[in-house]
Amino acid sequence: MSPFTGSAARTSDWKHLRVEHADGVATVTLARPEKLNALTFGAYADLRDLLAELSRERSVRALVLAGEGRGFCSGGDVDDIIGATLAMDTAQLLDFNRMTGQVVRAVRECPFPVIAAVHGVAAGAGAVLALAADFRVADPTARFAFLFTRVGLSGGDMGAAYLLPRVVGLGHATRLLMLGEPVRAPEAERIGLISQLTEEGGVDEAAATLARHLADGPALAYAQTKALLTAELDMPLAAAVEMDASTQALLMNGEDYAEFHAAFTEKRPPKWQGR
Repeated sequence: MSPFTGSAARTSDWKHLRVEHADGVATVTLARPEKLNALTFGAYADLRDLLAELSRERSVRALVLAGEGRGFCSGGDVDDIIGATLAMDTAQLLDFNRMTGQVVRAVRECPFPVIAAVHGVAAGAGAVLALAADFRVADPTARFAFLFTRVGLSGGDMGAAYLLPRVVGLGHATRLLMLGEPVRAPEAERIGLISQLTEEGGVDEAAATLARHLADGPALAYAQTKALLTAELDMPLAAAVEMDASTQALLMNGEDYAEFHAAFTEKRPPKWQGR
């Protein structure tokens, strides 16, 4: 994402999220614990806009997305969203559904790794947010449920029908999206939906440790790896290999590549600059 797409200063206060920054790591917490962090119209918009801001300013090297209280995110708020959508016309509904998809695109397209720290429920839109992350760190209380068909809608919401088969395979994705049945942590780990399973209560520490490791690493290499993973999902092999070659040629002209060689020669750890 280009740093020249906007000039506004960083928003200092987010109404629907708690945002913390520390040494290149941003921690974004969904903070409606009394509603299991159910998403409102404003929360979707805040997530979309926050990711755009962080992508432009280039100060974040890793981001942790977490939920406060007993769970990660229970999905869209029934009262705030589902009730309101019943009164919308088709154009308004299209605008809303496009906005939710923009959040998922922002997670996939931001130039830094995103780690979902999942405990308790990750349901509906909450499950898709976790799915869109680069890493899903979860503890044994985690359970994922793609509930869209349970409310009479398509299971292919917010890009779920695109992303989930690529993470767990078509067979598992068909079952999860059609039936909407919850998947608890042991099965989620078995089918590849969880990147790292922690001890109960250990998800925040594990996610923070992973974020620190990523933030201290070669940020440009990570950004390009993420971009290629997303872009090459739909490419033929010849196009993917060509894109890999072009990307590597650019990175071989970078400071981090030269720094690795210098550090290896001098028998010291590299000092990554993200350039």
